[in-house]
Amino acid sequence: MKKVAVVVGAGDATGGAIAERFAAEGYAVCAVRRNGDKLAPLVARIEESGGQAHAFGVDARIEEDMVALFDKIEVEVGPIEVAVFNVGANVSFSILETTGRVYRKVWEMACFAGFLTGREAARRMVKREAGTIIFTSATASIRGAPGFAAFSGAKHGLRALAQSMARELGPRGIHVAHVVIDGAIDTAWIRENFPETAALKAEDGVLNPIDIAEAYWRIHCQPRSAWSHELDLRPWKEKW
Repeated sequence: MKKVAVVVGAGDATGGAIAERFAAEGYAVCAVRRNGDKLAPLVARIEESGGQAHAFGVDARIEEDMVALFDKIEVEVGPIEVAVFNVGANVSFSILETTGRVYRKVWEMACFAGFLTGREAARRMVKREAGTIIFTSATASIRGAPGFAAFSGAKHGLRALAQSMARELGPRGIHVAHVVIDGAIDTAWIRENFPETAALKAEDGVLNPIDIAEAYWRIHCQPRSAWSHELDLRPWKEKW
């Protein structure tokens, strides 16, 4: 059975690029997003390149569904060696307009779903004393910005989760990493809503999903004598 890489939040940009990068290395990729039908193009690209991919439509915020997902993958696809949590939820609201529903939903998407992903991956990996768990995060995990109380709160929680997991699971052979993405990513949404920012792609001024995916692959390949826990990725001209 092939080694398995699970990508939760396998969207059309970063998540998809990560899935394709691991598939290129011979991993059976299990791509997960809430609307499984949207995974068809990604699965097709991987298969056309000679890789193996499986699509799963699962809401990562629902505990019983995530438990069932990881059980199904281990039984039907193979042992999970890599798990990537890549769910976004980057929304902006003034604190005066942030409702309890908004705050709770953003936390569920950007933090609680990460907890479920990390816990379920760890439960399988500890039996083999090996594996890599990577959390996609943002500058909001380090400092809050005006209008991003909900997003910052969730990402701060995700960072703390990753730190706790790394300290507990590292001695058991599991590499846990937290990746801070600082800057605009080359996505359809950026191209449609911020054309001036998207134009910076010509001078490497926005993050390329393929390059982000390469960084994730290199994290997984690190020898345990020199593991990175936190990595920040930003374009060369991004202010920080």
